[in-house]
Amino acid sequence: MTSPRFDNAFVHQLPADPDTHLAPRQVTGAAFSWVEPTPVAAPRTVAVAADVAAMLGIDPARPDFAEIFAGNATLPGMTGYAMAYGGHQFGQWAGQLGDGRAIGLGEILTAHDGRQEIQLKGAGRTPYSRGADGRAVLRSSIREFLCSEAMHHLGVPTTRALSVVATGDAVVRDVMYDGHPAPEPGAIVCRVAPTFLRFGNYQLPSARGDTGLLRQLVDFTIHTHFPVVAALPDGERHAAFFREVCARTARLMAEWMRVGFVHGVMNTDNMSILGLTIDYGPYGWVDDFDPDWTPNTTDRMHRRYRFGHQPRIGYWNLQALAQALSPLFDGAEALQAGLDHYVEVFEATDAAYGAAKLGLMHGREGDEALLGDLRGVLTAGGMDMTIFYRDLALLDVAAPHAGVVGAAFYSDAQRVAVADSLEAWLVRYAARVREDETGESERLALMHASNPRYVLRNYLAQQAIDKAEQGDNSGVLELLDTLRDPYDEQPGREHLAARRPEWARDRVGCSMLSCSS
Repeated sequence: MTSPRFDNAFVHQLPADPDTHLAPRQVTGAAFSWVEPTPVAAPRTVAVAADVAAMLGIDPARPDFAEIFAGNATLPGMTGYAMAYGGHQFGQWAGQLGDGRAIGLGEILTAHDGRQEIQLKGAGRTPYSRGADGRAVLRSSIREFLCSEAMHHLGVPTTRALSVVATGDAVVRDVMYDGHPAPEPGAIVCRVAPTFLRFGNYQLPSARGDTGLLRQLVDFTIHTHFPVVAALPDGERHAAFFREVCARTARLMAEWMRVGFVHGVMNTDNMSILGLTIDYGPYGWVDDFDPDWTPNTTDRMHRRYRFGHQPRIGYWNLQALAQALSPLFDGAEALQAGLDHYVEVFEATDAAYGAAKLGLMHGREGDEALLGDLRGVLTAGGMDMTIFYRDLALLDVAAPHAGVVGAAFYSDAQRVAVADSLEAWLVRYAARVREDETGESERLALMHASNPRYVLRNYLAQQAIDKAEQGDNSGVLELLDTLRDPYDEQPGREHLAARRPEWARDRVGCSMLSCSS
């Protein structure tokens, strides 16, 4: 039985914590700590993403698959470690955080997709666990697994997920932090990315004044993950690196806004240095359009990470990264230029995506106002974002009528309230489309490629979780298969593209989510 080829550059080229004890502590002068997964009672595979397994060269049918990806066994070349990093949480510096329940297993050199780091989330305690148990529950593991793969197939930069393995152990969690802890089935998700380095990896040594480690981390990141930047002269390398991180983050924010995704916890320790969506917790997709919506109960009061605020938070987090990197720069000009580049890239990308969602290939003056007015109508009408945009492609531009997007409304009262403004907007839009030089078939192809039919609505994920907790994995597998083709019509699966049902409006797991996992 062949095994993938591990390289493990991160642990080979960066300094390790010499203390191998798991006791919670401050780890200084090191990029990581050596940690092995803690074995579990009875590992059982719940789901595997076949294309991720193929990418890694791992056979999901091997008899020891569940044992390996629950942390009970290893492949040749695997080595366990947990990263050290800090971060701003809800705008406040939190100091050292680190991988409190994620354990890296190494980096696989794949045949076509380059370096891929694999990591077990929920595999046991590390020196960064603080008072926690280092475990994860089935519901959060399924949510991360499904969302990682859903985002990838939507075309949004993201970490991937290989598998979910149930552990056979119970894990106690207080789901809503309301004083009612209860045991839940434990699980481990194996997630995959070229690297799991995040803004907080650079913030921690910088905050401690450890410029040597900061420089070592940045130079390692550039040479390993930014080869184009690595080829530049010494004096240009760091500025080009930050500029590229800003550009990737800008494009990521535009992608989130395009598909209606809300991350929920945009702390700096949850921001990938590669511009990937990382650390899926209390995320959600916008159902009834609301720029102020957040799925995270912890953020309900201040709504810092609300849907419409995400691009601004991306900028704020980059400012924090710039501050961390500043010891490597003479002056702030290059860092400010990178931040300005973020704004330029986001605005251009967001505008292009907004036009594409409307099927407009040739931008004209007034398009920004057309899109802005639509968002106002969607908000006032509480209309389902995904359904509205998808069904808009059905509009007869010669005789526009609001009935074509009627399925997007959640209430008759809101339908009546915005009837006139919606009809007026559709007339403007139809006139704009008729002015465009794009052919009808090209316009529809652009709209269908920009507006998914299927997204991972929270209530769908919760229904699959409910089944899985009873030992039935069919809901997880059906969603996984459906979300592989989110832009295609899939006869027989219309129920997976429907509006959020009324019973799910206020149900825990469907609308209200916490960071508990």
